[in-house]
Amino acid sequence: MPAPTSSPTVPDAAQGASALRAEAEEVLRRLVGDPSAQLREDQWTAIEALVADRRRALVVQRTGWGKSAVYFVATALLRARGAGPTVIVSPLLALMRNQIAAAERAGVRAVTVNSTNAEEWGRVYEDVRAGAVDVLLVSPERLNNPGFRDEVLPPLAATTGLLVVDEAHCVSDWGHDFRPDYRRIRTLLADLPAGIPVLATTATANERVTADVAEQLSVTGTRTLEDVLVLRGSLDRESLRLAVLRLPSHAHRLAWLVQHLPQLPGSGIVYVLTVSAAADVAGHLRAHGVEAVAYTGQTDPAERLQAEDDLVHDRIKVLVATSALGMGFDKPDLGFVVHLGAPSSPIAYYQQVGRAGRGIDSAEVVLLPGAEDRDVWRHFASIGFPGEEDVRRALDALAEAGGTLSTPALEARVALRRNRLEMMLKVLDVDGAVRRVRGGWEATGRPWSYDAERYERVARAREVEQRAMLDYQATEGCRLEFLRRALDDPEAAPCGRCDNCGGFDVPRDVDEDAVRQAGTDLTRPGVPLEPKKQWPSGMAALGVPLTGKIAPAERAGEGRSVARTTDLGWGAAVRELFAATSPDQETPVPLRRAAAAVLDDWARELGLDGVVAMCSASRPQLVAHLAEGLSRYTGLPLLATFVLRPDAGPTRSDVNSPHRLAQVADRFRLPPDAAVEGRTVLLVDDRTRTGWTLAVAARELRRAGAAQVHPFVLADGE
Repeated sequence: MPAPTSSPTVPDAAQGASALRAEAEEVLRRLVGDPSAQLREDQWTAIEALVADRRRALVVQRTGWGKSAVYFVATALLRARGAGPTVIVSPLLALMRNQIAAAERAGVRAVTVNSTNAEEWGRVYEDVRAGAVDVLLVSPERLNNPGFRDEVLPPLAATTGLLVVDEAHCVSDWGHDFRPDYRRIRTLLADLPAGIPVLATTATANERVTADVAEQLSVTGTRTLEDVLVLRGSLDRESLRLAVLRLPSHAHRLAWLVQHLPQLPGSGIVYVLTVSAAADVAGHLRAHGVEAVAYTGQTDPAERLQAEDDLVHDRIKVLVATSALGMGFDKPDLGFVVHLGAPSSPIAYYQQVGRAGRGIDSAEVVLLPGAEDRDVWRHFASIGFPGEEDVRRALDALAEAGGTLSTPALEARVALRRNRLEMMLKVLDVDGAVRRVRGGWEATGRPWSYDAERYERVARAREVEQRAMLDYQATEGCRLEFLRRALDDPEAAPCGRCDNCGGFDVPRDVDEDAVRQAGTDLTRPGVPLEPKKQWPSGMAALGVPLTGKIAPAERAGEGRSVARTTDLGWGAAVRELFAATSPDQETPVPLRRAAAAVLDDWARELGLDGVVAMCSASRPQLVAHLAEGLSRYTGLPLLATFVLRPDAGPTRSDVNSPHRLAQVADRFRLPPDAAVEGRTVLLVDDRTRTGWTLAVAARELRRAGAAQVHPFVLADGE
């Protein structure tokens, strides 16, 4: 960047605006590498508001419109006028990497602080303080890191020249991808000196979200929009050709992918709804000659980087991804997006399909909905903001501690699972009821009220979005017009390019041999169950004397499940079996055959000597029938059946590991006549969710003399 200079004095406002625009377009041309590039009118309006008027602005424009050009051009102009560095709050590492590369083209030095470059933080902070950095990109999570919040953020806020909130719909809990960490931005906004411009950008905000975000940007504190410039444009994407294709089974959908992905233009993304589906679909495609890689939130960060790079440079045909590959991934020539299963809202769907066709004339977008989609939606809806009782329990635990509690220590006092607990704490932190500090969390003592009405309204809004997604699949009207109306685009009109408009004749043929092969792959049962090796921390607070590593002599061996509840193949059968409305029953015949097939494939080399059955309060008939049937099938004796303690009450599975272990640690007994000493045992139960019941039962068997214990269940998961 050139050294800051004073803004020239101009005799006329119009001349000044004209000169500023000319300067802005010179920066734009460096940014995009096109000597003839010109700003869109709304781009210029936003830049002028930020640079000349030092205003706050919200830009809602489609993916690929050029929102990042607004803040990079504005940064260059502000820095040339002596302003401090721009701070960009950006949600994903992929977005950060792309933005840093774009900034360099405009002569803007950009650096990032995120979870993957901790070793660079000290140098980055020194460069920021020295004025050598033009743009600092930070993740929303970093805003509430105690060290960053207390030591870096105050001086940074005092010297910031421009604050940018990217993917700003995340600020609003009405947004389809609300993130509690984004709420911390409100505190940052309040700490900015007067006259510091602020820009928020998103491609996916309907009118309600737009109003909510704009109100939070307001500097007046009166929730008025008078001081916020809102620029909202058409959400048309002229390159996208959309279609919905209903196929009769999972096997048909997989076969369609194998048959037709190679013919789709360029490289692209296949979105799936679950982590297990990503691995299964990518594996199936690779086995049938399609270069595919799985990409999920559980993928190792280095592997994610490599996968993104491979897709960008067309070294693979497709990434099979969950929503972890979403905001910010930038490949302008991405040729297609296929969804194997529908997202839960048209707004989320629009965002994901927006990855395609940003820099090419035509891209193909196909939705292959599945019968299991609504089950997945219900699952994710069930893990929203906790009920008031759980929240109060957490607040009471922190208050009683009188100091700092780590998240694991708090888990021992509150039954919520880790992800829900951390999400709740982040919301309470933003609301001022708790504070994140080094080592954990503290209560602030400030009054806090549970806004049950708002949480219920948000839940109802999610249900409306789910119904709208089903309506999208069923509509006979224009697909893109439907999505644009869902985002309250006033210019929504038929696109002329989708399957319903007659502009996209998506191939519907499926090779029957490929269907049979996919069916064979899907119906091949068997999922490994890894044994627990460490007791959860904090068990002493729950009165359970288990701590540290599980002794090898008390540990289970590897087990097997017939299927995960999220699997594309057998998942549907086990979900139906364990549905709340399904009665206790004998093992269904298809699952009997699947269980036998798993044993045939897995248990031959285990040297099993007998079967032990778990006890079940909810499905005793199913567990007994499964254990007895496996005993008969293998010819192994049924050595014992665990029994419930007489005072054993109902348990909850939707709790965290410490509380689940506390529920089952002393729940059942091995009969004294169990003949397990020196034997290798097949431990049979109906399902596992957390693995702690199997771990406790295996410990009892090992302590009773069993040489090895190998768990076996029908289902793994909720």
